[in-house]
Amino acid sequence: MSETFVWDPPAHYNFARDTIGRLAAERPNARAMLWTDGSGAVIDRSFAELAEHSARAAAVLRAAGVGRGDTVLILLSREIEWWELMLACLRLGAIASPGTVQLTPKDIAYRRAAAEARCIVAGADVAPRADEALGDAAVTRIYIGGARAGWTDYSAAKADAAPLDEIADTAFDDPALCYFTSGTTGQPKMTIHGAGYPLAHEITGHFWLDLGPGDLHWNMSDTGWAKAAWSSLFAPWLMGAAIFVNHAPGFDPVAAMDLLEAYPVTTLCAPPTAYRMFVRADLEGRTFPHLRHCVSAGEPLNPEVIDLWKRATRLDIHDGYGQTETVLLCCNRAGAARQGAMGRPAPGIDLAVIGDAGEILPPDEEGDIALRVGEGLPPGLFLGYRGDPDRTASVYRDGWYLTGDRATVDAEGFFWFVGRADDVILSSGYRIGPFEVESVLFEHEAVAESAVVASPDPTRGEVVKAFIVLAAGHSPSDELAKALQDHVKATTAPYKYPRRIEFVDSLPKTVSGKIRRKELRDDEFRKADA
Repeated sequence: MSETFVWDPPAHYNFARDTIGRLAAERPNARAMLWTDGSGAVIDRSFAELAEHSARAAAVLRAAGVGRGDTVLILLSREIEWWELMLACLRLGAIASPGTVQLTPKDIAYRRAAAEARCIVAGADVAPRADEALGDAAVTRIYIGGARAGWTDYSAAKADAAPLDEIADTAFDDPALCYFTSGTTGQPKMTIHGAGYPLAHEITGHFWLDLGPGDLHWNMSDTGWAKAAWSSLFAPWLMGAAIFVNHAPGFDPVAAMDLLEAYPVTTLCAPPTAYRMFVRADLEGRTFPHLRHCVSAGEPLNPEVIDLWKRATRLDIHDGYGQTETVLLCCNRAGAARQGAMGRPAPGIDLAVIGDAGEILPPDEEGDIALRVGEGLPPGLFLGYRGDPDRTASVYRDGWYLTGDRATVDAEGFFWFVGRADDVILSSGYRIGPFEVESVLFEHEAVAESAVVASPDPTRGEVVKAFIVLAAGHSPSDELAKALQDHVKATTAPYKYPRRIEFVDSLPKTVSGKIRRKELRDDEFRKADA
């Protein structure tokens, strides 16, 4: 690929046909995926096999009534069926909407209604919650893991299905992916990407992940988040590389390092939390003989972690920056990295730090990170927030798309992260909207008011902290704090619960009565630096 990268998208594109289909024809026996699980099972799948499995999965969806333009909620972890069904949706021209398996019944009900989903796919850990959420709703249910009353047995249906050879000739901007992403107010918003979005991940795969045929790439991201589309799906296969997957509960740094020693993983993409856990584990004597390139994304990575990792492995960690709404925007590339910086804009990406009037700011002056929007969308930029034109319009200013993050740019063009313009919390790579947590807390009888902010944490980067004003008749105690944490865990996805709680008499507010979360958050970071 050219270092300048010219974006000239075709009128029609379908990743399942134009990338996977091509690889299955040109390199049918080449490895596409090496899948493992905690029990030691291994599946080594070629591109030809991948294409056939996804064609059978498409037949299962078609038989379940899924057609072009229908939304399918895919609530799976790293089961190999996730990849089959994501590709199957693309083959049909349906809209795939992945979600984390931690979603509660309330979360699932909201997503089903908001996306008007026609079908839901889940396994044993999610299906009972899905049944509770859906009730008698007319939604087709496909079960991974055998037979379940009221659900289609995916394995049995797939075994009986003939591969569906037909692939939708999707237009470049036909909706193809729907990601729910947290904001500071209201419910999660639906970020819609078109069928051409995968093609823009050539930028991600070439300039940041540094992939090519013969590579085996391991991305540790949860399949419910857009980062999985980046590095567990589109970018590696666009570059002709294979994907390594380990389907195991939780994250064990020692077990992960064992896998890096045992399998020929050449490139690694892990969140900062994983690297922090790696360097705190015993790295002495460890050798990762095939590993040659490491990247990190999701939140800024501590320079000291980069140092410790390099001391043990002789490898740099290359930070990358982008969003659910974009592909890779900025990164530290091999041979041109700056420790602690976000890196420079990727080729094909016109990124800048701008002021309030849309002007590009001089070096070292803080402003908004923005992507220039010319005629047509830049490579990989989302189509909009579904059903919310006002929110979509709010992220554009004077010919720029606003990322919502703040930074400075030095004289050499390196971006340096300052913070988020909004209050979204990034914890272990998860985006958590404070409003969602505050709403759940308010449901508890002991809570009169709350403010939820990010609090710095050496392992997770940030954790959720709740400042709580108690209702009359309730007094602060460790027991009450624990009860509130348990309440949040039981009501919404557990990763959102406040790991820290502080009881206060009042909350700082603006003249108009809005809670000043920024003031509380800034105090947390000042205390951490003291």
